Amino acid sequence: MTTFADLGLSDNVLRAVSDAGYESPTPIQAKAIPPVLMNKDILGCAQTGTGKTASFTLPMIDILSQGRGRARMPRSVILEPTRELAAQVAENFETYGKYCKLEMALLIGGVSFTEQEQKITRGVDVLIATPGRLMDHCERGKVILTDTKILVIDEADRMLDMGFIPDVEHIVSLMPRFRQTLMFSATMPKEIRRLADKFLDSPKEITVAPPATTADTIEQSAIPVSPRGKRRKLTELLRVEDVSNALVFCNRKRDVATLYRSLEKDGFKAGALHGDMDQYKRMEWLAKFRDGEINVLVCSDVAARGLDIPSVSHVFNYDVPNHSEDYVHRVGRTGRAGRKGKSVTLVTENDDKQIAEIEKLIGRKINLEKPAESDTAEAPESPAATAQPVEAGDDKAPSTKKGRAKKSRSRRPAEAAPREAGEETSKEPTGDKKPAANDEGRRSVKPREPRGARSSNRRGERVPPDVPPEELNKPFGETDLVPAFLRR
Repeated sequence: MTTFADLGLSDNVLRAVSDAGYESPTPIQAKAIPPVLMNKDILGCAQTGTGKTASFTLPMIDILSQGRGRARMPRSVILEPTRELAAQVAENFETYGKYCKLEMALLIGGVSFTEQEQKITRGVDVLIATPGRLMDHCERGKVILTDTKILVIDEADRMLDMGFIPDVEHIVSLMPRFRQTLMFSATMPKEIRRLADKFLDSPKEITVAPPATTADTIEQSAIPVSPRGKRRKLTELLRVEDVSNALVFCNRKRDVATLYRSLEKDGFKAGALHGDMDQYKRMEWLAKFRDGEINVLVCSDVAARGLDIPSVSHVFNYDVPNHSEDYVHRVGRTGRAGRKGKSVTLVTENDDKQIAEIEKLIGRKINLEKPAESDTAEAPESPAATAQPVEAGDDKAPSTKKGRAKKSRSRRPAEAAPREAGEETSKEPTGDKKPAANDEGRRSVKPREPRGARSSNRRGERVPPDVPPEELNKPFGETDLVPAFLRR
């Protein structure tokens, strides 16, 4: 059996690896580390959870242990698509490089520029960054890439999906032509091949598993549910399944927040993670999940790539991912490093096409469980839909309380109908003032004045009584009538 000592790593690195509890390398590590130490370009393709991060961090520590970085001129650059991945790689460098004197800087969004600039100015050996924040520092003149010896492009397919490739191409153009480039990806579409031909020089290709496959240690299943029954079914699964900790993936950020609040209300120790959250809050939730303070993390696909939390027991796809490749990365958060894991996908009748594409991509069938009647039954109709039928003669049912009251008044019984003319009323008005009544017993109505007999114009101003009506109706400017304000 191959050991880390067989790969040519230095004693300081082997000591750090032993302290971390690792004894033997994974297939991608065993195949990638020796050529990296020989300064060769690498194009690595392996499914998520196979240890790609250590396959480039370990040899880089050995290579960079000789020399010293100059101010604003990093000796190596590692590009990551998300802040969480960048922070995780930084943790790996701290773990494996604790016996080597290497300076490291982490450039990600959501953190003060000033603190990052101070680290860069002192000189760093390893610069770990997201493309956007590194571009900002380069444009400000705070980072100079002309002395970069090693470039790592991690999760290249995710870079492609997130639209970072133009930024990556611009960053690479600022680097020297002769450098060592390492590119790693979980899938290998044609676009990644094109970038590899552009960035890499006679690379050594390393493939340890078919592209876009899931680990055999993961038990995958799907449960048909109705759209309205998804939340109830997820709550049931979290209670019934032997869940030590779980990631719950949603497609939309607003669904992440809504589902998190719902689970928290139901008594679960839950957290949330999506791209619009503050960076410090995101790191706080991840730390709580790793430390066991919460055991359910509701997240978007920002957590689907490269997060190394080895002991995740379950992955729940609350929504079927829009892209088939995202299913591979979501499921890869469990069953890592040879452990057993389980993934459950909640499927509605509109998800059949996506499930077929996922099965075609991973080359295997997902176990479709038989749903209970309550899972596929729609939620009960609202009270408005179950109201009593409208009586004959009504055009439509009233939609508000006010409308219902109006309808009920229009259907009064015959004995409550208006009294005939001349009938006595049972109630007389009280007080000194009584309404005037005519001979028929009805209240007298003052006749309306004819238009020409009004004593005021349209503006309400009093006019002399001898003014003829035709003068009042003339437009302003054509009448000989003197306005009231001029007569004051």
